[in-house]
Amino acid sequence: MTTRLDRKFAKLKAEGRAAFVTFITAGDPDSDASFEIVRGLPAAGADVIELGMPFTDPMADGPAIQASSQRALKSGATLHGTLDIVRRFRKGDNDTPIVLMGYYNPIYHMGVPAFLAAAKDAGVDGLIVVDLPPEEDDELCEPALRAGLNFIRLATPTTDDKRLPAVLANTSGFVYYVSINGITGSATPEARDVAASVARIKRHTALPVAVGFGISTPEQAATIAQAADGAVVGSAIVNKIAAELDAQGKMKSGGPARVLAFVRELADGVHGARATAAE
Repeated sequence: MTTRLDRKFAKLKAEGRAAFVTFITAGDPDSDASFEIVRGLPAAGADVIELGMPFTDPMADGPAIQASSQRALKSGATLHGTLDIVRRFRKGDNDTPIVLMGYYNPIYHMGVPAFLAAAKDAGVDGLIVVDLPPEEDDELCEPALRAGLNFIRLATPTTDDKRLPAVLANTSGFVYYVSINGITGSATPEARDVAASVARIKRHTALPVAVGFGISTPEQAATIAQAADGAVVGSAIVNKIAAELDAQGKMKSGGPARVLAFVRELADGVHGARATAAE
């Protein structure tokens, strides 16, 4: 069975361009503003949307995404609310893949069968759950695959050739390569290192490889897009959302449009990358 992610990456490969993958936290700064931004992402150039599930202790994330989770939780965000944003999005867009990204705790508390059924019904395409290693695949990964959801695994600079087969065993949709050691938003990846790492991962899998962590400008996004099948931007977009909040933490008038304009600049960098390289 092919999924939206499979179809999207196949289409982009046929067009000779990389995917632009965007991340925002669901419910940041509130449900309505968050939905307005999510709804506008495809028109702003997003090929795949990663939607963060707000959580109190996002240990793999840097200050920007931690703060976005806190803002979302303060405004009343829940896992059910995250799924509702996806459900509302699907009423107007049945093509753009949506991947939920986060931690196992909220899923565990909802219950895996209930969560998977609700996610599938809402229109979720895949999951990235950063604190479940391959050794725990029977906990969520395998049930998710049986439910028809892609399970995207992270590979890092320290994932060596001995470890890669275990990481890739049940991975589907794409591989998310974390281009730096450390938390999100903490450094800028080196293009030469990224290209070598992507090539190494591709020796082990036919799946697309998307690269994230540390990409914050259209130029950086373009550089990564030349070496990988996709460029993922999260912290920079989340920082832009934070910059559009007033003293009370509410989105300023016109804020979502300015966030989406920034997304468009990043998308232009990604989508123009290979065309520029070919000239």
